[in-house]
Amino acid sequence: MESNDPKIEVYPIAKKDFDHGHTRAYGASLSKADYVMFMTQDAMPVDDRLTQELLKGFMIDPTVAIVYGRQLARPDADITEKMTRIHSYPDKSSLKTKADLEQLGIKTYFCSDVCAVYDKKVYDELGGFVYPTIFNEDMIMASKVIQSDHSVYYAADAKVIHSHSYTCKQQFVRNFDLGVSQKQYHEVFENISSEKEGAGYAKELIVTLCKKMHFAKAIYFAWQCGFRLAGYRLGLHYDKLSKKMILRCTMNKGYWDKEV
Repeated sequence: MESNDPKIEVYPIAKKDFDHGHTRAYGASLSKADYVMFMTQDAMPVDDRLTQELLKGFMIDPTVAIVYGRQLARPDADITEKMTRIHSYPDKSSLKTKADLEQLGIKTYFCSDVCAVYDKKVYDELGGFVYPTIFNEDMIMASKVIQSDHSVYYAADAKVIHSHSYTCKQQFVRNFDLGVSQKQYHEVFENISSEKEGAGYAKELIVTLCKKMHFAKAIYFAWQCGFRLAGYRLGLHYDKLSKKMILRCTMNKGYWDKEV
């Protein structure tokens, strides 16, 4: 892969070498800028104000070290995916600090590298992304930011189109990897429950779907939630599984070829 723009440098990463934390840490190490931005290849900016709106977040408060944007569902996305995006990415911006942990719980650490900008100085001071990381490198980094008395800002006006339509199997393997990451970095997550937050939202969405007469959607979503929970809980106990079983459950098979 090459760029025709001399201002743009491209550094290819082989799929077998990809790691959620290490690959991003490598990219950050190449930058000498004051801020470093991360985006996934399937996120599409809604307008030409994306970077401007993200950078404005750092002017909200001097403690802001990460600003992440709002993800909107694709126009053709399923109603459950649209409602999930609205729940996770509301239309109101917010600032999250250590003081919010008691009320928000794990949502205090919520942050997404699908579209986010980091203060490079603070990023470097805190050691950057941890690795190897099968998943969740953004929330782990956000926890370091919050615990060091910096803050995370959600910029609702910085918008990208980004959503998925996962099958039950895909939900299982994705949440298996989520459980693995929380087990491997238990010091970050052990005192904050993510199951309670997930169960509360699932109940809310099912009730809303039923009120809108989407009974089949509600049943299928409840079925998916079962796969999510099963994958997540199994991931929390990955260290008791054989490698063969792990490879059947994970979304990121290449991760397990490395020494972890």
